[in-house]
Amino acid sequence: MTARIFGMGSVILSALLASALSITMAGAWAIARKPGRSGWTDVIWSYAIGLAGVVAALTPIDGPPAKRRWLVALLVAGWSLRLGTHIARRTKGGQDDPRYAELRGEWGDRFDRRFFGFLQIQGAAAWLLSVSILVAARNPALFPAWSDWAGALILLAAVIGEAVADAQLDSFRSNPANRRRVCDTGLWGLSRHPNYFFEWLGWVAYAVIAIGPDGRFGWGWLALSGPVFMYWLLVHVSGIPPLEAHMLRSRGEAFRRTQRRIRAFWPIPLFRTEEDRP
Repeated sequence: MTARIFGMGSVILSALLASALSITMAGAWAIARKPGRSGWTDVIWSYAIGLAGVVAALTPIDGPPAKRRWLVALLVAGWSLRLGTHIARRTKGGQDDPRYAELRGEWGDRFDRRFFGFLQIQGAAAWLLSVSILVAARNPALFPAWSDWAGALILLAAVIGEAVADAQLDSFRSNPANRRRVCDTGLWGLSRHPNYFFEWLGWVAYAVIAIGPDGRFGWGWLALSGPVFMYWLLVHVSGIPPLEAHMLRSRGEAFRRTQRRIRAFWPIPLFRTEEDRP
């Protein structure tokens, strides 16, 4: 069964998804070349992963889609629509994402060339995540298993948590009195980047579904690459580092105090000294 599931059909499908994602991110690069449009790259990336995930889950390369495939497709579509639409609403104002604005200033005249390569890496990341979805959808265990419900609940918690974090930040920013302040209320009082934490948590869901109820689906363990890769990307590469560099420049000592009081990623409270209290 395992050999049949991951035969030539899966290889061809995966290669087609890789090509499509590469072309999509080239289009995102063309849009983002002008200042004020870089935020659209994240919109496109979010929707592209959602579409690639649905295709990976439902393409009938080994028979009609089973119920687990429909579940996985529904999960990735819901996540993608929520995240992509949220970023699109935020981007309509025509301002660059602070992370990409930092790269534009750092790379100068080389921005176009280097940003193209950067977005191709993003496309490769999207492809790797689509592989996690592919193996989750094709776990041959009987459906439903406890791992299916656990994965669905984890993803639901991740989507709700990220939506709450985004809403809290939007509410904070909408108050003119907070213009030079750092958001540290609600979920933002537990983690400096709770939206990134919940984004990572969502990819744990596919690993749970892919590994299955007994761990005997060998290919399912490949889905662990999703949360491992997202943690590395968010915490060490294109998520927290450039955003915190921007916050240090724009908020200075206020953000340094926040760094001492609140963890960067994991929503676990730190012990606060009197010196660090706001």
